[in-house]
Amino acid sequence: MPAEHGDAAEHDRAVTVVDWRDQVLRNPTMKDVAHEARVSLKTVSRHVNGETNIDPALAERISAAIVKLGYRRNLSAASIRPGRTSKTIGLVISDLANPYYSTLARAIESVADAAGYLVTIASSEEEGLRHDRLVDRLMEQRVDGLIVVPPRNAARDWSDVAGPIPPLVFLDRPVPYSAADAVLADNAGGAREAALALASVGARRIAFVGDSLDIYTMRERHAGYAAALAEAGSGVDDSLTITTAHTREQAEHEVGVVLRDDSADAVFAANNRSTIGALLAFQKAGRRLPLVGFDDFETALLGSPPVSVVSQDVELMGRTAAEIVLGRLNGDTSAFATRTLPTQLILRGSERL
Repeated sequence: MPAEHGDAAEHDRAVTVVDWRDQVLRNPTMKDVAHEARVSLKTVSRHVNGETNIDPALAERISAAIVKLGYRRNLSAASIRPGRTSKTIGLVISDLANPYYSTLARAIESVADAAGYLVTIASSEEEGLRHDRLVDRLMEQRVDGLIVVPPRNAARDWSDVAGPIPPLVFLDRPVPYSAADAVLADNAGGAREAALALASVGARRIAFVGDSLDIYTMRERHAGYAAALAEAGSGVDDSLTITTAHTREQAEHEVGVVLRDDSADAVFAANNRSTIGALLAFQKAGRRLPLVGFDDFETALLGSPPVSVVSQDVELMGRTAAEIVLGRLNGDTSAFATRTLPTQLILRGSERL
């Protein structure tokens, strides 16, 4: 008899251990909340989904149960039901370390957050295959919309992406795909203004310092630079077209070579990293050349003289992309369009010696 009693007690302890482990290892469900609050599952569902015509006493019990159990809605599961969404926008950029993209992401996040959406951000690092994996993963997560900075070399066409594709905006760089919107800056126009500003103060051998021309923005900026040199009557010198400055250090090295060889009398830096690299090269050499950079940056005002730049309204680009996606989600069926935003040339003195 005592042995039987001991076996029963041991059985009770084992049951208790199993129940406790079950509570720890699985996430609480709406059914658990309903049981804790002593209400129907339907009432919990209505409360969780924001309905307000619920008896206040019941709503209070449900809220208390949610806090006690640590219940969270499974938006991924909800998004696969008809009429439900994940309330998430996927953002694929090119380089998380570049302040340009962090500014874009912040602007997108601000607009999305105000509309009740979460932004999931990933970086392709300019790799086509990685970009494709990220897009597929975000679509598997049932994001409601996608904002994408296309990589330098695409691995596949968007027409080959398995649908359905959510509302899609290409940002900073266009893609030949008709079922998406795009938001760009006037890269060619801005670069043309920058090179003309340098030519107007007497520069004739203007170096172009930037990244690979495989990148749409670089190609456009080089085209604007070339147009300005043609207008100024000097023409493009291929030996002064430097397209290997992907990093600040590479730009510093290339501008250092230009200074050592005395091959140029001015520099157009085609992105913010190239501008910073040029400034570091000037500092190391103890002399500088007239300089205009593409993209403004926080420390541009600290130089002597401050750095002249072609400024994109990066925040406006991000906000516009987010507003387009949200508009599509809210029923906008207008024709897909490319919006090209203007740039602004800000002359602060570095364009002169």
